[in-house]
Amino acid sequence: MNKFLVIIEKTETGFSAYSPDLDGCVATGRTKKEVEKNMYEAIQFHLEGLKEEGINIPLSRTESEVMVFA
Repeated sequence: MNKFLVIIEKTETGFSAYSPDLDGCVATGRTKKEVEKNMYEAIQFHLEGLKEEGINIPLSRTESEVMVFA
């Protein structure tokens, strides 16, 4: 099983998403739910392409942390 951090950002027209560990793997959507679905599909497609090309799937190297400031 592979796990990848996905960053979702609000834009002027909806949402965009990317994974720091998967160069060039991005998605957009009008809603957060839509961008999550689109990004899941983009990652699946990206990983299938890597496998077909005989390229190793990269290890997940990024982590996230939410910090709260008063």
